[in-house]
Amino acid sequence: MAVNVETLDKLERRITLTLAADEINKEVESRLKKLSRTVKADGFRPGKVPMSVVAQRYGYSVQYEVMNDKIGAAFNAAANEAKLRVAGAPRIAQKDESPEGAMAFDATFEVYPEVVIGDLSQVEVEKVATEVDEAAVDKTVDILRKQRRTFAQRPAAEGAEAGDRVTIDFEGKIDGEPFEGGKAADFQFLVGEGQMLEQFDQAVRGMKVGESKTFPLQFPADYHGQEVAGKEADFMVTMKKIEAQHLPEVDDAFAKALGIAEGTVAGLRADVRKNLDREVKFRVLARNKAAAMDALAASATLDLPKALIESETERLVQGAREDLKQRGVKDADKAPVPAEIFTPQAERRVRLGLVVAELVRAQNLQAKPEQLQAHIEEMSQSYEKPLEVQRWYLSDRSRMAEVEAIVVENNVTEYVLGHAKTTEKLLPFDQLMTA
Repeated sequence: MAVNVETLDKLERRITLTLAADEINKEVESRLKKLSRTVKADGFRPGKVPMSVVAQRYGYSVQYEVMNDKIGAAFNAAANEAKLRVAGAPRIAQKDESPEGAMAFDATFEVYPEVVIGDLSQVEVEKVATEVDEAAVDKTVDILRKQRRTFAQRPAAEGAEAGDRVTIDFEGKIDGEPFEGGKAADFQFLVGEGQMLEQFDQAVRGMKVGESKTFPLQFPADYHGQEVAGKEADFMVTMKKIEAQHLPEVDDAFAKALGIAEGTVAGLRADVRKNLDREVKFRVLARNKAAAMDALAASATLDLPKALIESETERLVQGAREDLKQRGVKDADKAPVPAEIFTPQAERRVRLGLVVAELVRAQNLQAKPEQLQAHIEEMSQSYEKPLEVQRWYLSDRSRMAEVEAIVVENNVTEYVLGHAKTTEKLLPFDQLMTA
């Protein structure tokens, strides 16, 4: 039977669903009979509860389930008959008037839009590249040294220097009043390594054990502690202990301690370069992928289904609540998270998802088995036991789905960069790693 589809808006449609009342009643009766075999009620043996009691107790919920099932099946059948690609769940409303012996409902819903991708040859994309030079290797080796450094107490006559580990007492006040988090005893931090605000760090340098100092500190306007952000505080600090750092020498013994198979400095540097090359490759790909995706989304013309935006917004809200929960926020699941702050992000995600799906379909950019295998093998090389990592991915369908999504994105990125007007930019190693 032909389905009458009304167009209400660009993507909004409406169809009428009609259900025979006797079919609904028969299904409700059938489910109640099945339920009566196991239901328990005071004064009756299991399986012997009268149907009138079962109907009185469970009739409403069973009818609700049957109606949902029947309406859902009718809607799916109608959508398939009309060859509609439904975006999101339909809104169902019972009509005021129905044919005799039947119940009629209006199903209002959205369909997926037509996606028109523009001429990518006219799109400009900045493509970055980064080289791993000797300075990058040196810096990474220094990080490895710091991870294995030791500390020894400085002579009493010497003041604190960059790299020292200091132990202090401090108290801060704003307008003469203490504030939460502004006081601590036996507090440790490393001087010159960004663990404290720069003004605080500079004030501590040169202080000797037993010395106290008072100094003003201006909190940045974007400071994470909103109650003190943008305000000036007066701090009093007392130096209690200063420990100088001792870094291990970069020699064969150091290389062996790090598990380098060759046990040489040359082997250590080669291993560091290999790992940096892999990390740089992934970071460059991620940056170029973001640029390609932005360009692709901007080139396309389409209408966005509101239902998909609402669904994506809700996912982002739930993600924010989960993040609050992980941070230890009490009653995070009830936290007032304004959905509207996520709307722009949700719109971008929906838009990009629809455009990428269209490009993948039109250009056959689906992930191939050999691409999946190659990607898993490459990822596994950064682990101690690559084969175990590969088996871990291959043994789980959801993990493989994640890999497939990444490979598809890589295919799309390669396609866009291969067809767009690209400008090459050499990005310094430090800038790439701190982005």
